[in-house]
Amino acid sequence: MSSHPQHPHPAHPRVLRHFSALVTCLATVAVALAGLGAAAVAAAPSAAAESNGVGSTPPMGWSSWSYIRHDPTAANIEAEAKAMVSNGLNTAGYIYVNVDDFWYQCPGSQGPNVDANGRWVTDTSKFPASSSGENGIAVVADYVHSLGLKFGLYVTPGISDQAVSSNTPILGTSYTASEIANGASEANYNCGGMQGIDYSKPGAQTFINSWADEFASWGVDYLKLDGVGDSDVGDVQAWSTALEQSGRPIHLELSNSLDISNAATWAQYSNGWRTGGDIECYCGSDSSGNPQPLTTWGSVQGRFAQIAQWQPYGGPGAFNDYDSIEFGDGSTIDGLSTVEGQSQYGLWAMAASPLLLGVDLTKLNSTELADLKNTNIVAVDQDGIDARRIVSNVNQQAYAKTEQNGDVVLGLFNFNGSGSQTVTVSLAAAGINGSATATNLWTGASAGTLSGTFSVTLAAGASELLKLVPVAGSTQSTTYLAASSANTLAGGAATASCNSCLGGQKVGFVGSGGTLTFNNVNASAAGNYEVQIDYLDGTSGTTGRSSTITVNGSAVETLTDTPTGSFQNPGSVTVSLPLKSGSNTIEFSNLSAYAPDFEAVTVPTAPTTSSTTYLAASSTNTLAGGAVVQSCSTCTGGEKVGYVGNGSGTLTFNSVNVSSAGVYPVQIVYCDGTSGTTGRSATFTVNGVVVQTNVFTPTGGFSTQGTVTDYLPLKAGANTVEISNGSAYAPDFNAIVVSQ
Repeated sequence: MSSHPQHPHPAHPRVLRHFSALVTCLATVAVALAGLGAAAVAAAPSAAAESNGVGSTPPMGWSSWSYIRHDPTAANIEAEAKAMVSNGLNTAGYIYVNVDDFWYQCPGSQGPNVDANGRWVTDTSKFPASSSGENGIAVVADYVHSLGLKFGLYVTPGISDQAVSSNTPILGTSYTASEIANGASEANYNCGGMQGIDYSKPGAQTFINSWADEFASWGVDYLKLDGVGDSDVGDVQAWSTALEQSGRPIHLELSNSLDISNAATWAQYSNGWRTGGDIECYCGSDSSGNPQPLTTWGSVQGRFAQIAQWQPYGGPGAFNDYDSIEFGDGSTIDGLSTVEGQSQYGLWAMAASPLLLGVDLTKLNSTELADLKNTNIVAVDQDGIDARRIVSNVNQQAYAKTEQNGDVVLGLFNFNGSGSQTVTVSLAAAGINGSATATNLWTGASAGTLSGTFSVTLAAGASELLKLVPVAGSTQSTTYLAASSANTLAGGAATASCNSCLGGQKVGFVGSGGTLTFNNVNASAAGNYEVQIDYLDGTSGTTGRSSTITVNGSAVETLTDTPTGSFQNPGSVTVSLPLKSGSNTIEFSNLSAYAPDFEAVTVPTAPTTSSTTYLAASSTNTLAGGAVVQSCSTCTGGEKVGYVGNGSGTLTFNSVNVSSAGVYPVQIVYCDGTSGTTGRSATFTVNGVVVQTNVFTPTGGFSTQGTVTDYLPLKAGANTVEISNGSAYAPDFNAIVVSQ
């Protein structure tokens, strides 16, 4: 959906809607976080929206720009419409056939030719009138409608210089074109010769109304208003009003590279907006002069960050538009391999973007046509929910959204265009705690039951989309926003605006003395929790900033993050943190340098439940300095290890395995026959580093077991845990139990 190669061009027409723009946007965020619990999930600023019932789901169809470009004709537009039906795309939901630029007469730099009332004139050499005199655009619209499809058209803001120089009258009024024109140049990428309209002048709105009424009489169902910038808010409002008063439901789409700071305005007055420039690469043509290839993987890559940034602003009735789908004609024509095309299509679906095909529908190959009609992927798009980015580690990208029924859709992408990548996600970050049954949405095949983390190795530019259905009893999560008033900011830490963040804010200037403390993080029971940390780090290179995480006053981990590409692009990491039952504090700090900025933390409502028991008397352990295995009828396995300590006796568990680095709850099963209330002590060394010394509570006998839970920092994979006492005997030990 673009324009002339020399003047990268905007997107497509407009969709009228019946939900509050940013209120629906908020609903989208709320839905995407459905089941995440009681977090203070604020939303972007809300705005009122139109109410003509158009655009409740992202539009699907085809646009002429990518392939036909400057040569639309009645014949080739009708051929594409016919192909849409014969290929069965219409039954999958593709219904719009949109004519982009070059449908009107453009004699040169003086602007589009105009009729007696200053409106653009149809190029009859391309769209001839019928024998009865019906306008050529209306003739094509009638044909499109006869196939059960809808018809779209293209326009730019302002009024033609020709209308001003001829001082054409405004239909139904005593006013003229020169009385409403302001003389300022307006963007018309390919024809030029447009100037702005002063909407404070009488007759200005009426002029746009007359144009909208004409489009409605031709049977236009979708209007792309191209060349929209911040200075064109008046035009957007005028066209919104004009289309609604026309009496015909017409979708209004704005194009292109709109300003995210005005997202609420675009949402209030239109049904969708282009977030960036053209997806087309303008990098070649075939022997007949047709554009080839249409795009490149590099062009698609530019959308990943946009989707993360604009996510809070899209929703039913008002959608983020990432431009045309260039997939279906094979890599020679569209420029994308099959897996790259699937990734573009799947990414657009995750983002609930319009699905407007830019390829030649008469040349679709059967494999890619089947992908375009995949009902599972179409449903992901048509849910109207914008996915959040949950992984952004340079070449590994992942997005997730929660459906209204609680199911989660997870999209994993290899951003790299030349090599394979293994993408790993925490299911907790996606909104799944416990386990979920997974279905591959491209193939419809079962992907098994997943829990904890999920990894997949993807070829260059490839992707995988999964539907996750929580298993009964699986827990949900609570999201705590960093900018919440319930938190404490100290030492320079401050809230800042962040369009891509939940609630539109983040906390920056953490570190160098500044701290961010989440004060009321609730846990249902004591244990280790897989906590997702959403952060922003624009550091260049592969190693980002670091932060110390302190839980309930105890420093438990120093985390060095992976840069997210920008201080406006959130990324996430999941760490295992020990929480007590009830309210907890989680503090982020860095004594010597700045930490990343923070958006939120997400905490599952239940701790991890899987555990592994390591018996002290196992042959895989190392006993030294007098420590020995002893019989113990009351102990698991019938044995324990005694004579630990007294200077040299040590018990070392050599292969304590965990899936990811973190601080883990470790239950110590011991026997201590010391009399009184204070028992023996022991020092715990993990991977060669002394981490703590415990004083145990007596159990009443050296064959009577007791337990205590410690929190030990473990690395991913195998760990060593040594128990010792440099001056006296430690308790006897039966086992340690590691939960993860």
